[in-house]
Amino acid sequence: MLLGLSKIIDCPGASVSFTTSVDLRDLQYGNTYPVTEPVQAEGTVRNTAGVLVMTGSVHTTIHGVCDRCAGEFQRDVEIPMDVVLVTELANEENEDEWVFPLEGDSADLDDIVRTVFVLNMDSKLLCKPDCKGLCCRCGKNLNRESCTCQKELDPRFAALKQLLEK
Repeated sequence: MLLGLSKIIDCPGASVSFTTSVDLRDLQYGNTYPVTEPVQAEGTVRNTAGVLVMTGSVHTTIHGVCDRCAGEFQRDVEIPMDVVLVTELANEENEDEWVFPLEGDSADLDDIVRTVFVLNMDSKLLCKPDCKGLCCRCGKNLNRESCTCQKELDPRFAALKQLLEK
């Protein structure tokens, strides 16, 4: 979706609000497609002293399999959006990922929302930030129950253990 900005390009202090929905079901993350619902974005583009600044938020629900405990989960995510819109890129080799070129007098909201969403995704999909994962010995989900596995003794300390047993 293109957002027309011709009204505010030459008017410092002017702003345009927007709301959009972007389909990111084709977004592959590892072996999964975690975005099954439309990604919603809303915000404002403001001309601040001749610079077009887009602020707002992107939100959706992620459906995935946790990389630590292998449990299925769904989690709401909300990502702040703060990008700059320019008429042309000065040096494409040193391009800043938070600067987007205008297409004429319009901003491509689909491209901006996709980029903001992808760049803010965590490197691992987790059911919750403090997921404890699985026990490497018995395979129990440590989020639900604790295991009774004995911690493996470092073989370098075997002689000390024998001394403690005596």
